[in-house]
Amino acid sequence: SHRTKMAEALDATEAIDEEIPELNLGVLDLTSQDDYILDEAAGHIRENLEDELVQEALQKGVDLRQYSRQIEADLREVENQSIEDYIKESQHIARLHRQIQSCDTILERMEQMLSSFQADLGSISSEIQTLQEQSWSMNVKLKNRQAVRGELSQFVDDIVVTEGMVKHILDTPTSEQQFMEQLHELDHKLNFAKLQQFKDTAAIADVKDVLERLKIKAVTKVRDSLMALIAQFRKPMANYHVPQNSMLKFRYFNEFLMAHHRPTAAELKDEYVDTMSKILYSYFKTYQSRLMKLQYEVVAEKDDLMGIEDTAKRGFFSSSKPSLKSRSTIFTLGDRACVLTTELEDPVIVPHAAAKSLKKFSFESLYRSLNYTLLDNACREYLFVVDFFAVSGDDALALFNAIFGRTLQILQKHMESYVCTCYDAIGVFLCIHINDRFRKIVHRRSVPALDRYFEKIDSLLWPQFDRILDLNVVSIRDCDPSKLGNIDVMPHYITRRYAEFSAAIVGINEANPDDRVGCIHHT
Repeated sequence: SHRTKMAEALDATEAIDEEIPELNLGVLDLTSQDDYILDEAAGHIRENLEDELVQEALQKGVDLRQYSRQIEADLREVENQSIEDYIKESQHIARLHRQIQSCDTILERMEQMLSSFQADLGSISSEIQTLQEQSWSMNVKLKNRQAVRGELSQFVDDIVVTEGMVKHILDTPTSEQQFMEQLHELDHKLNFAKLQQFKDTAAIADVKDVLERLKIKAVTKVRDSLMALIAQFRKPMANYHVPQNSMLKFRYFNEFLMAHHRPTAAELKDEYVDTMSKILYSYFKTYQSRLMKLQYEVVAEKDDLMGIEDTAKRGFFSSSKPSLKSRSTIFTLGDRACVLTTELEDPVIVPHAAAKSLKKFSFESLYRSLNYTLLDNACREYLFVVDFFAVSGDDALALFNAIFGRTLQILQKHMESYVCTCYDAIGVFLCIHINDRFRKIVHRRSVPALDRYFEKIDSLLWPQFDRILDLNVVSIRDCDPSKLGNIDVMPHYITRRYAEFSAAIVGINEANPDDRVGCIHHT
């Protein structure tokens, strides 16, 4: 029966082999490993002979053949059991083989797919790299085009003459804001075209003639507008400050003329200088003449000195000009010092109004009014020419002197002719201090234009003041004591004169000390 089972097993195995050709069972294939098994068994036998149990069995005299047959029987039994187990699991093994083969097929397809994916990924990576290179190239081109576009767009904006500009330059009145804006734009385009001509830019030729005609038209309109404003200065009874303020609103017109047509700018400046010079000269000449008519008729004369007797009388043929009632008023300050404090910046004297009310003034009050008017107009004029004609430093002073030169000369000549016949020491000293305070005012207004004028007036006043003092000193030195009256307990009138005069000079000089006064007083 055992052989029958073995035969059946072999038939089943052959059938399975036919069904599953070339089944590779590896270590499970016992038929192909007989020699290996025998060699392995021999090796086990040798190992077993060396085993302690085998050695002990040999020592005890156990029959090894009987023991070997027993072991062979055991092995055969184990082998038969293994064969049976193999036969029982043959179908599962065949199924496992099919599954493994199916898995191999699937894995092979997956390997092919992954290989395809790898190839696709390599192709995609190459495409991405190509796209990156193209993107970088396009980005560089875009930046270059944007830069060129910006430069070209700006260039076109700077050079193109629009219809709106032409219309406003030709037709819009110069007083309107649109004309001013387009004049700025025209100035920019003219400067840009001039710059591009040095670079030999061909496009300038297309607009050069148009820009030149627009420039001529703009220069003509600007000149006519400013000349019309200057003409308003010459109108009778006109307040020239009004058109002057209007000119300041259009100061850019002069800048445009200076930049693009200097002959017209020079013509405009000459016309303004000539007009203002005549207006100011006429105004101050008239104002000075009318002011001097308001001076007190009774003034100090050459004989009104400290050492002259109070009782001295004029001869029969002496001048009929009224004399001072008391010489003491010549040496007393009184309220005349107000011209340096509360009245210093008061409104100026209006001649016709004062004449109508029959008011009279001391010389220092008239001098203050005249020079305060000069100060106010001179500061205004200097700041105007600096602003409108865009000059500074020596150029501003030269332009100011061209306008105010004749006026200052006539004032200096008048002062020179008056001072040489003035013997009112307190009045002269007050004028010196008025000069000093007015000089500080013009400096606060940042106007250096009147410095030389005040220095010239000082050079007239100080020598005359010294001369009057010398005359008083000589009068005291040469007086005849026998004619000075009787000795009295009251201070002598010469002493009172000296005291009042000294107090007046010291009081005036106290607010703004001058070293020259100290030297004179010490002398």
